[in-house]
Amino acid sequence: MVTQTLEVPLPAHVKARLQTPICIPMPKPGKAKITLPFGGATIQAFNDITKGIPDDCSLNFSLMLQVAPLLANMKCFIEALKVVEPLVTLITALGKADLPAIAQALPKFIDAVPPLVDCIAKFFVGVPLFLRDLLLMLAKLLGCVVQSLKSVLAVMSGLQLQIGSAQAEGNTALLAALECAQQQAQASAQHALTAVDPLLVILSLAEPLFGLAGVSPIQTPQLASDGSIESLQSMVDVLDTLAKTLRTVAEALPGGD
Repeated sequence: MVTQTLEVPLPAHVKARLQTPICIPMPKPGKAKITLPFGGATIQAFNDITKGIPDDCSLNFSLMLQVAPLLANMKCFIEALKVVEPLVTLITALGKADLPAIAQALPKFIDAVPPLVDCIAKFFVGVPLFLRDLLLMLAKLLGCVVQSLKSVLAVMSGLQLQIGSAQAEGNTALLAALECAQQQAQASAQHALTAVDPLLVILSLAEPLFGLAGVSPIQTPQLASDGSIESLQSMVDVLDTLAKTLRTVAEALPGGD
């Protein structure tokens, strides 16, 4: 049987379209920012390149995540500003013995003080609650790291046994594959450990709050690993103990379960 090929004529504009490479333009890097009320400073959105090309929605969502805690912590600052303005006016008037100015500034100052005093009082009440939640969060995150390291250790222990068998049998091909897998497991452990340093930094930054909450600061451990199973197991034990300590301290604070 002879197969015939039929040529279907195409219009000229279709041929031209097929011959011209189709290029989909990439969007230009976007920006999003908000001007803060403190001296004209600004905060900018973060471009998370690990999640593809940022668009206007993702940039503004990133900005919202930064603005939300900022707004939540501005109340006491605003109350303090309300006190500062009449206080400066009152002090200036007292220095000049300007009785009309004193009479005008004094009521404003008296009205502005109680909200600030109330805000300060709530701050000291809220410190233990904040510290409790912070320590529980750090304990949970350390627990995540510990579980990840335990999984890697289980893999590494199995690989170590297989490597010993491959060496005894002289199976060089299998040995190379197992050693490669072992190196990848060690790399996974190192990646998991990179999450620990930021947690310890936060714990260190929270140290002044321990005194305000009436508890002793928690010493951050010194961590080091050479990638061996023994040193990783030691780190797991240290991190697990730290997580339990954080949880114990948190549960002893007011509001703990």
